[in-house]
Amino acid sequence: MQSTLNRFGSYSLLIFLFISIIACNEGNNSAYKAESSGNLNQLNVIISNEEWQDSIGEHIREIFAADVAGLPQQEPKYALNQIPPSSFSGFARKNRTFLKIENSDKTGHRVLLDSFAKPQVGIAITGPDKESIIKELNDNKESFLKKLEQTELKEKRRRMRKAPKEVDVLKKSLGISMLFPSAYRYAKQEDKFFWMRKDIKNGSMELLAYEVPTSTIEKNGDIIANVIKMRDSVGEKHVPGPNEDTHMITEEAYAPYLFETEIDGKFAYEIKGTWEVKGFFMAGPFVTYAIKDDKKDRYVILEGFVFKPSSSKRQQMFEIEAILKSAKFVD
Repeated sequence: MQSTLNRFGSYSLLIFLFISIIACNEGNNSAYKAESSGNLNQLNVIISNEEWQDSIGEHIREIFAADVAGLPQQEPKYALNQIPPSSFSGFARKNRTFLKIENSDKTGHRVLLDSFAKPQVGIAITGPDKESIIKELNDNKESFLKKLEQTELKEKRRRMRKAPKEVDVLKKSLGISMLFPSAYRYAKQEDKFFWMRKDIKNGSMELLAYEVPTSTIEKNGDIIANVIKMRDSVGEKHVPGPNEDTHMITEEAYAPYLFETEIDGKFAYEIKGTWEVKGFFMAGPFVTYAIKDDKKDRYVILEGFVFKPSSSKRQQMFEIEAILKSAKFVD
């Protein structure tokens, strides 16, 4: 009798251990993923060396490494890192974003979520020849770029949430909130005008938030001219230069870019261009969002600009866009 009980206990223990091992393995396969890595706006391109040097590679560079609009010098949207398929393993698979070119009888593409790390977005493009792959790239380039931008904005905001700035003054005065790092300080607060500043090496990053009547942006239907006039007026009143009688204006030599977008579900104009200080040698890129608030017959103006002479400004402007696009209207 005792021997039977011992055998039964041994069998039960073996079954328990077997089930536990299976459960652990299933958990590892389905739940655990390595943490993704990589610099913001860096895209790994998984493609053979021959295709990278050929027309497929040329089209990839034209789409994903195109110049960013509104910057004073040429800077690519994404820093591309080509990896041959045979080398796409181990640490190379952990980058937050990747683009993979695959040879297949069927032309198409797949968006891959968290395939090798988390969070991660991959885009796999397939086709039987280079003509079909290039067509798939061109036909879907806007959706590809949008998906990658959303991924990078989400990651940037995740990082900013680690040490966010208090925004109660913006909520109380303008009825908006924004996510931006505590490294920014309030440089000016007066009459529903807010100026936030962050010092960086050899320069600074600036944020502005204020409101104007709807007619300021829409009168006569010339949006660009109205925005320039508004910016120059605000610059003269609120953003002085380093010397007396100097202030920020919109650079006259280049017309800003105008786009339409949405922020917090509301229609908005996006304006990108170059600012300068009238009467002084200072300049840099800016982005302005004019968000229409029909309930209050106003536009909320959110603006950011960078001063960082003789240096790349792509990442700084990306941070500013991530901040401004995070705006939410509160009661």
